[in-house]
Amino acid sequence: MHIHYLQHVDFEGPGYIEQWAKDQGHLLSGTKLYDKEPLPDLQEIDLLVVMGGPMGVSDEEQHPWLKEEKAYISRAIAMDKRVLGICLGAQLLAHVLGAEVARAPHTEIGWFPATLENTHPLLADLPESFVAFHWHGDMFDIPKGALHIFKSEGCPHQGFIYRDQVVGFQFHFETTPESLSALLASDNVDDYQETYVQSSEQIRKTHHCLQLNSYLSDILTRLTE
Repeated sequence: MHIHYLQHVDFEGPGYIEQWAKDQGHLLSGTKLYDKEPLPDLQEIDLLVVMGGPMGVSDEEQHPWLKEEKAYISRAIAMDKRVLGICLGAQLLAHVLGAEVARAPHTEIGWFPATLENTHPLLADLPESFVAFHWHGDMFDIPKGALHIFKSEGCPHQGFIYRDQVVGFQFHFETTPESLSALLASDNVDDYQETYVQSSEQIRKTHHCLQLNSYLSDILTRLTE
């Protein structure tokens, strides 16, 4: 199976997805959009993964490649490709599916519970509530025809599944200690004074990467069956 990811900034790569693909014997490739790398032929891809980033879905003036990326994602969905969006990636999926993306009620940065809103076969055996890693200020509405799957205290829309094979997560299942350090190096979270923003010390001390990665492994395995 060929898995291809779209990367928006150098500090938000595929994280645990890279290790999972290697363990499963899948081919993994990526496009660094910020380096103006070309997008591959969608016919060659089985699963498209759209990663996160600090920009917004409408920031085409600052990031002109967003326009081409949105069209690419739309084609992938129209071709019935399996698509996974994470954080900004989920917002882009929602956007191309016609849903609004706007500021969330709260900025969320750190380790906070996520709650299952509706179940789905892709989420089999996932607990009703678990601690997830969050890093976002925007939020998507749930696209028409999609299943609302997660919420949190700070953000009512944390995930959706569309047509059983297009999946969006606002939080980060893929976080590893290495990707966590890269994110913390990208922004000074200690300057934030908000309810759902933890200090850098809190974020470093308390993490649930292995458990989140285990959940993601199960989800990816079902998504690629």
